[in-house]
Amino acid sequence: MKKYTLLILLTILQVGSAIACEVCQNNQPAILKGVTHGTGPESRFDNIIIAVAIIIVLFTLYYSLKYLIKPNENNPKHIKNLILSTNDGIE
Repeated sequence: MKKYTLLILLTILQVGSAIACEVCQNNQPAILKGVTHGTGPESRFDNIIIAVAIIIVLFTLYYSLKYLIKPNENNPKHIKNLILSTNDGIE
């Protein structure tokens, strides 16, 4: 129990230290103020790269959850069914 309490405490402290300092807050765009250290996107091209990355992540997340929740493995030729239906005498 002490190990878990220490782990949770260290995690909370680590997350708290990731909040931006005052100088970084002033240099960030409005959407990132107080979230991260360093400079934010410096041009339109940086914003396009970020938008494309967000779209790819959301697309991947959607299909990951979709196939995790309902895999739709009803096809008789699906590899799962081929493995389960073979009877090699191993039980």
